Amino acid sequence: MKHVTLAAALAVLALPAHAQDKVTLILDWFVNPDHAPIIVAQEKGFFAEQGLEVEVVAPADPADPPKLVAAGKADYAISYQPQLHLQVHEGLPLKRVGTLVATPLNCLMVKADGPVQDIADLKGKKIGYSVSGVENALVGQILKTAGLTMDDVEMVNVNWSLSPALIAGQVDATIGAYRNFELTQMRLEGAEGKCFYVEEQGVPTYDELIFVANPADLDLDRTRRLLSAVERGAQYMVNHPDEAWELFSATAPDLKDELNAEAWKDTLPRFSQSPAALDQGRYARFESFLHEAGLVDSVLPVSDLALDVGAAQ
Repeated sequence: MKHVTLAAALAVLALPAHAQDKVTLILDWFVNPDHAPIIVAQEKGFFAEQGLEVEVVAPADPADPPKLVAAGKADYAISYQPQLHLQVHEGLPLKRVGTLVATPLNCLMVKADGPVQDIADLKGKKIGYSVSGVENALVGQILKTAGLTMDDVEMVNVNWSLSPALIAGQVDATIGAYRNFELTQMRLEGAEGKCFYVEEQGVPTYDELIFVANPADLDLDRTRRLLSAVERGAQYMVNHPDEAWELFSATAPDLKDELNAEAWKDTLPRFSQSPAALDQGRYARFESFLHEAGLVDSVLPVSDLALDVGAAQ
């Protein structure tokens, strides 16, 4: 009998391991500290422990990830809450299924010693931007706090050269700069920047970076496991920041520089510690904000925009 039991045990050990679920996650940009919980989860084996083999892909074009998910060519993408609202109104089949960075990173940035020291100083000035639409709504709201309108400023498309355009004096302010990157970038280039934080200027607070998926293709169990691993990554970063930084920065040579090291510290407190959790009021308020700004022609229910995967059946 013992021989039978031993043989059975050896037979079980010889069985192949269950195949892991393969998923594709497209980032919004090249790998940087904004994605740290994902990379830490990958490096620490948290995805593997959830039975997932996650392919993390940096996009060739940052506008592509939501479109690829909507077209069924990727399982998940990192995107932005403000853009999600517009994309859903445009008909893209997308929903927020998780949160990566749970606070705005966007800010209206000026030179610390420049002509704009408060919002009222923007009258008659040039504001650089990269992407029209939401950025105009943010500027419009910020200007309201000083009794100004969009007619009082000149919006200038500087493509992605926000900091260089500000430093060179092509514009007096920029919208779309990230407080955790561009302020340090300006300092490293010999100029000090100053941020007016959008959520302190009447803009409803929002999730900066989110996970989006096509609801038609959504596997809830797999999504819960993905977000559970990301949550463990975020928790590990808080509990072991130095070890997490060494782990993260070792994944690519260009991550070990001063800009990324400072961005790591500035971003650390902004990651969601509960990425699956949904703040419904946050999405409802931002949807109303966009409607009032004239960027969407109706107010969609939160259920059309976002999913609480922990509560969904």
